[in-house]
Amino acid sequence: MTGLLPPPDLETGSVQYARRFAGPSGAYLLNIQERGLRDLVDDGPPLHQSALDVGGGHGQLVGGLLDMGIQTTVLGSTADCAEQLLQGADAGRVDYVTGDLLALPFPDGRFDLVTSIRLLAHIDDPDRLIDELCRVARYSVIVDYPTLMGANALSAATFPIKRLIEKDTRTYRSFWPARIEQAFRRNGFAPRRRFKQFSAPMGLHRLAGKPVRMVEEGLRRIGVTSLIGNPVLQRFDRERKA
Repeated sequence: MTGLLPPPDLETGSVQYARRFAGPSGAYLLNIQERGLRDLVDDGPPLHQSALDVGGGHGQLVGGLLDMGIQTTVLGSTADCAEQLLQGADAGRVDYVTGDLLALPFPDGRFDLVTSIRLLAHIDDPDRLIDELCRVARYSVIVDYPTLMGANALSAATFPIKRLIEKDTRTYRSFWPARIEQAFRRNGFAPRRRFKQFSAPMGLHRLAGKPVRMVEEGLRRIGVTSLIGNPVLQRFDRERKA
């Protein structure tokens, strides 16, 4: 990557960022994320035996991937981006590689599955990132992104409130799903399945705790979250040539 700004995965791999997921609310958010990841990976063939997690120095995905029997490599912009990963329980079970997020140092189709979580909404060239994720993926790519739907439709107007609650939250961009799907189709990947994570904003979960979690699970049971949930985890599969 080029430019004067620090790489987006430097913050997500830090101790300070990990504190945002401390306590019951943080554990709940990560549990839902891991549940969604597992649902998408398990959603039928092909069988994924190797995975690359791009920008995953936060270490939030590797445990789930390893538990599914997938040999996992994590790529970060610098060694500093892996602060949480290399101090975590899975440090000795994964390979950590540094490289440009927008010019991945791997050959085409190197990994069965490529994942990238907490990155697409914060990178300066999301289309190029998608191009690279698709290039090194043999079968599937899973990303997450906030959509311009549900409570997040007001994200620009409510961001000052979010920052007041969360203190260290980052600015981010939201997308229409069609915009993301178009970028993947351009690379020969078709949408396979979505997992929408939360009806209530994450900041509200962190502020109010258990009462919001109870409401959230009620909305999930009656199908509201599947309609308006944010952010979205989405799997794309390489289209087979006729």
